[in-house]
Amino acid sequence: MEWVLGVSGAHRYNGQAYSLSGDKGRYVLPPAFRKVVKESSGGSKTLCLAVHDRYNCLIGFGLSHTDGFDDQIEKEEERAIRRGEDFDPDARAAQLYGFEQVPFDDSGRFVMPETFRDLDLAGDGLYFHGSGKFFMVWKPEELEQMGNDFRAAKASCKSQMAKAEAKASKK
Repeated sequence: MEWVLGVSGAHRYNGQAYSLSGDKGRYVLPPAFRKVVKESSGGSKTLCLAVHDRYNCLIGFGLSHTDGFDDQIEKEEERAIRRGEDFDPDARAAQLYGFEQVPFDDSGRFVMPETFRDLDLAGDGLYFHGSGKFFMVWKPEELEQMGNDFRAAKASCKSQMAKAEAKASKK
């Protein structure tokens, strides 16, 4: 199954960024993503984070993207029935609605929820990669293990990491 989040509004995420882990396990939501998350969350500084259903990473989005979840579940169930496949709407709802709401401050700083740290989805830094209706949040070591489909993201991650580390070493 794939993450196809609600389609309300024209909130789209593009671009790439890297955030080093700060004190107390804080990361910084990149400005371009921060702006869209805030708009998508009705002006509130609420980041939604969930485990990607196929990749060993997180996805992030704003609250408005949940608006289409119920319709999405119904459509996926209808497709499964037409194909003669099993479909568990309760399991799918648990996947879609199992996200965590994470507050962030004006600078974009947020604390990674314990759940995701326990799943080893956060490390010394996080790579953010726009994916349209949501953005992916990668631990660089996990992204590096991905196949050729992710070669541009891997190159971007390395470049973003180098920039962030060079900036941090000047402090």
